[in-house]
Amino acid sequence: MKIFVTGATGYIGGSVAERLIASGHQVVGLVRSAESIPQLEAHGIESVLGNLDDPEIITKTAHEADAVIHAASADHAGAVVTLIAALERSGKTLICTTGSGIAADSAAGEYATSAVLTEDSYFEPVPFRRPRVAMNRLVREAAIDKGIRSIVICPSMIYGKGRGLQSDSDQLPKLIALSKQVGAGVFFGKGLNRYSNVHIDDLVDLYLLALEKAPGGSFFFAENGDASFKEIAEMISRSFGLGKTVSLSVEDLVQQHGDAARYGITSNSLVSAVNARRLGWSPKAPSLAEYFDSLR
Repeated sequence: MKIFVTGATGYIGGSVAERLIASGHQVVGLVRSAESIPQLEAHGIESVLGNLDDPEIITKTAHEADAVIHAASADHAGAVVTLIAALERSGKTLICTTGSGIAADSAAGEYATSAVLTEDSYFEPVPFRRPRVAMNRLVREAAIDKGIRSIVICPSMIYGKGRGLQSDSDQLPKLIALSKQVGAGVFFGKGLNRYSNVHIDDLVDLYLLALEKAPGGSFFFAENGDASFKEIAEMISRSFGLGKTVSLSVEDLVQQHGDAARYGITSNSLVSAVNARRLGWSPKAPSLAEYFDSLR
């Protein structure tokens, strides 16, 4: 298959693209700068120069592909609308990426939740994440009213080395860097809030499985365990020889980095990948604790 991947230079998109090529597919990646083209082509990925604000380029490339995997910004509504319009009545596959931050609460590190959400659970998103939830719904409904085999994959906190041009995920590398700067494993508030997690290799397995087998309108959480941020701080401290952990102010975090940091690091987001396992997904990569042990 010829597969158009947005975010091909990124952590998720690049890792998915590498596996697609290894599986015999042809991959075309959207790139924002000409400097990235030789790097992608060295990985066997064809390049199209453009960005998510180029509807003509996105539409043309989607028309020429057999399937599309949107792994760039999960908050760019225009790109999602463009892709749905481009693929309307084609019967082609469109896999869009979101994140389990849609299920975040406002714990501010103060407590752990016992509520584990499945794909069929009702939840009320915090205001910051309502636009993303609306986009997920738009993608899924395209399977009903737009004639697209549309699928949403919702990773939890991702860890592990990326297989493409970008090797680092988002949340954990930033926590590790801050912990090294402070000289202690860092958490915020009481650090009791818990977040589900998934290894990048297992997540990539789910993308390829969904591409092959998932019905239109599907929604898949991706997780294989969870941890509190205090526990993560302890893992960081052990792995990098920091010797201790320390609590930092939630208010200072939000003041410096905004609501994205508030809901990405100080909230609970506990999900269960019921649909993915029902589809046949079977995570095999090291757990989060095993991953941190491997860094020692």
